[in-house]
Amino acid sequence: MAYYFIFPEKDATIYSHPDRSKMNTGGDEILEIVKEKGSTDTLYYPSRVLIKFKNEDIKSTITDKIGSSIFNNGTSEVALQLLSSEHKNLITPLNLEVFAISQSWEEGSGRYPNSPITSNGASWTYRDNDTSKTEWTTSSFATATTGSTNAAGITEGGGVWYTGSNFQGAQQFLRAENLDTNINVTTIIQKYSASLFANNTYPTGIINEGFLIKQPDSVEQDTSSSFGEMQYFSVDTHTIYPPRLVFKWDDSIHSSQSIAKQSGELNVSLYRNKESYNQNDEAFFRIHVRDKHPARQFTSSSNFLNAGYFTTSSYYSVRDAHTEEEVIPFDTTFTKLSADSEGMYFKLYMKGLQPERYYRVLFKHTNTEGTTIYDNNYNFKVVR
Repeated sequence: MAYYFIFPEKDATIYSHPDRSKMNTGGDEILEIVKEKGSTDTLYYPSRVLIKFKNEDIKSTITDKIGSSIFNNGTSEVALQLLSSEHKNLITPLNLEVFAISQSWEEGSGRYPNSPITSNGASWTYRDNDTSKTEWTTSSFATATTGSTNAAGITEGGGVWYTGSNFQGAQQFLRAENLDTNINVTTIIQKYSASLFANNTYPTGIINEGFLIKQPDSVEQDTSSSFGEMQYFSVDTHTIYPPRLVFKWDDSIHSSQSIAKQSGELNVSLYRNKESYNQNDEAFFRIHVRDKHPARQFTSSSNFLNAGYFTTSSYYSVRDAHTEEEVIPFDTTFTKLSADSEGMYFKLYMKGLQPERYYRVLFKHTNTEGTTIYDNNYNFKVVR
């Protein structure tokens, strides 16, 4: 029943276009996957995205929130989410691939519009800057790593990454689909954690140098056409949509649901809601469930004092109260509601929810009469 978000320490777009092959964009608000037409030729040159999350954030999430033994036994999941900005002239279907980077790189502070270009960080050619000039490896790759591109006319470079199914992820987008990414990178994070916790080396563990996002080789190497522009908010965005690494795990407990409400209309209320939470809080919410029309019976106490229960097919979701963005979806694996002798409950980590915004909690309940969504203005605010 848990979602936990961490945000990047650095990111940048790197461009193979001849005018920008040494340009750094570490300060840009936008990350983009694009193929740009050459200034003096008819070739289309691909870009790639670099993004890295802090070792300390990954390690503390696994240690303090999930528990390293739980994370490594395959019951947890990690997704790389980039929130889409503006997209242009897209064709369908579209594919993105994510790989574990095998060499260090510097973010820099450059921006695409700068003239002359800024080269104080990673670019297509260099992984540090245009002063030290440390190039990405383009030949004689280390064990199980690769990089560059074989397209004629494109300068070699663009990052170096690990190969193999446990070191990559992918997502396909079809026509009219939401272009936000939700790429499963669990196996990559497991490799990082094996290095962080046990100093394991390849192939069991690898050092965290971040993720590289690109189009498939077949698309990049076709320099005769473009697929359009895919743009995403970066860590430097001034919006509420920075990239994030989402850790998901199931810590739900169902110890008292043998008397769950299998039918009938229900009244559902949220209590223990302080309505205002610090961004570092871990909130514990209780849910009061009772029959909307309880059967009349003689009793010495009120029916309203008795704990009521949803079935085990019950979940929570969190939305931004203003934009209606679904921040945490109804997830049949990772947002299950728990139950004990006092009733239903769930825990919500405020870290990762943008501060100074209002959010709304929704509940989904399935019983013999179907599925019902409860959306009764269960609101709260996250503050700094």
